[in-house]
Amino acid sequence: MKLKIASFAAIMLCCSAQASVLVQNSRGDPVDAPAQSVQQSSVQDLKQQSGQWGLSQDDYERYQSLMNGPRGIQSPGLDPLSTLGIEARSQAERCQYAEKWVKEEFARTQKELDFQREVTAAWKRLYPETLAVNMGNAAGIAHDTGGRLALFVKSAGCGQCDARLAAVLADNRPVDIYLVDSQGDDGKLRGWAKDHHIPLDRVRSRQITLNHDGGRWMRFGNGMMPVVLQQGEDGWQLAAF
Repeated sequence: MKLKIASFAAIMLCCSAQASVLVQNSRGDPVDAPAQSVQQSSVQDLKQQSGQWGLSQDDYERYQSLMNGPRGIQSPGLDPLSTLGIEARSQAERCQYAEKWVKEEFARTQKELDFQREVTAAWKRLYPETLAVNMGNAAGIAHDTGGRLALFVKSAGCGQCDARLAAVLADNRPVDIYLVDSQGDDGKLRGWAKDHHIPLDRVRSRQITLNHDGGRWMRFGNGMMPVVLQQGEDGWQLAAF
């Protein structure tokens, strides 16, 4: 009799433990509590991520689906607005995403330009005799480059870089110089500029900016070194120097 009572108690304890981790969904079906918690967290993450880009959750899910396909291989890391615009299902949809992208880019660029102005002012205030390093633009070459040139050079292993630099400086046009192998080292960038006699007054006036490359050469330079680009109606184009 005692054995039967003990067995019954064990069975009831097991059932009680199992019931404690079960809840009911809207249909009254049992749902595992940890699984429901994970699902709720995923929905919350999706809502937050879509909201950051001004998209609906359905739009953001479509973006994720596209990036898990050929587009993700062709354009790894492409932002949601660009992805959805490129893969738009109609002209109206393409126009909608284009407008969203322009608004986002305008806001981002304005913030970066405002900060760059403060960085430039801080350099002049704190280190007036030191070459300033442009903070650059993670998404591409600077946006305020109307009529400017972009010169990509290396500090080592490039016999033609010095000649191309001299030609660009002699032309006396505004230029953004990108040192491809600076590895984000401001000291190396300034040392290179000093060794190549980059005019300090032109750096201070922003006619010349000194920049770390950050992968832009791979994106715009077509594998050439050195390379000079110029902003044209159809985007960045090779310039003859």
